Amino acid sequence: MKASAFVYPWDVNGDPRAPGRIAALGVGQVTLAAAYHSTRALTPRHPRHRIVTAEHAAVLYPADSRWDGRALRPCPAGDWAPGDAYGEAAAALTEAGLEVHSWVVLAHNSRLGAEHPDTSVVNAYGDRYPWAPCIAQPATRAYLVDLAAEAAVRPGAAGTELESLGWYGLQHLHAHDKTGGVGLGEAGQYLMSLCFCPACRAGYGERDLDADGLAAAVRAALEPVWQGLPDDGGWAGVERLLGAEPAAATRAWRDATARSLQEEAVAAVRAAAPEGFQVLLHADPVSFHTGANPGVDPAHILSVADGVVVPCAGGPALLTPFAAQRREASVIAANLTVVSGMGGSPGTLALDAARAREMGATEIRLYHAGLASDGDLEAVRKGLGTL
Repeated sequence: MKASAFVYPWDVNGDPRAPGRIAALGVGQVTLAAAYHSTRALTPRHPRHRIVTAEHAAVLYPADSRWDGRALRPCPAGDWAPGDAYGEAAAALTEAGLEVHSWVVLAHNSRLGAEHPDTSVVNAYGDRYPWAPCIAQPATRAYLVDLAAEAAVRPGAAGTELESLGWYGLQHLHAHDKTGGVGLGEAGQYLMSLCFCPACRAGYGERDLDADGLAAAVRAALEPVWQGLPDDGGWAGVERLLGAEPAAATRAWRDATARSLQEEAVAAVRAAAPEGFQVLLHADPVSFHTGANPGVDPAHILSVADGVVVPCAGGPALLTPFAAQRREASVIAANLTVVSGMGGSPGTLALDAARAREMGATEIRLYHAGLASDGDLEAVRKGLGTL
């Protein structure tokens, strides 16, 4: 069962032992960040630092001339990943015998929202989400498609994994996040993630919805949630709060918008890539879900991309809808957290991988080789040794 470990360039660059240490885990592949959001990351073994602060979303390589003169363009990294940090790390990992795939974060970018507020999702109350670019806006879509093609097809990469290629919403884990005081449930999260920017307002109009009336209905529907309504039962809860017809119309607009963006981005990557280049999407099989693993229709996405990377921190159940639609060559990769301090269970990796395989996984992803302790990595090595 093929395994790949997630890695940041700063885990590798400046640490000559890192490539061999990762290869010794028993993985054949690394998924190396090429475009990434702001973060503060631990580097527990690096000889020069222990904490890396990536201050804003950035590309971790020198962007090319396609961005000249454009208002929306990727930012270079600062001193946390200078120059061609991706290329330097990729070369070292390749020399250690590892196959390198790029890791590209797309519609999750606080810097973009700060510098270009009009690109952000706007909720029914008029609040902007600067971390969440609205994927319905033509200029934002063009930016995301070109970023996908550039960041994915780095020299020497054999494939890519595209994260956040879909709707982002309220849930973000923002810096010092304090949004958990009310349990929104899936229905509340969806309603708080509906966008009312001009592009989305026009889109609702195409679905025979009055945007102002819809925003008012969303605010009214959320009142019981603010008052402490218990968990709501997913999509049925959205229908109960908003009404079945308007709920279906909003979902139809958002599903179609996400699908077309995914099609455009994957096509752009393939047009720029060499033959045999693998394109996977981080995905959730429930299409109204938002976030780093955006909701998709399993049958559609497996007809567009070469496969999916599926979050399995809560168990392997999300694999099943993808397995039911799997094509012969499709990759269904179970993403398993192996960092104990982040809720992972490296000691049960072999069991978790076996369960994932039973549920339809063809490969596994390990989050995250750079963040894990030495003890976690030793457990990973032993677990992979039994597969």
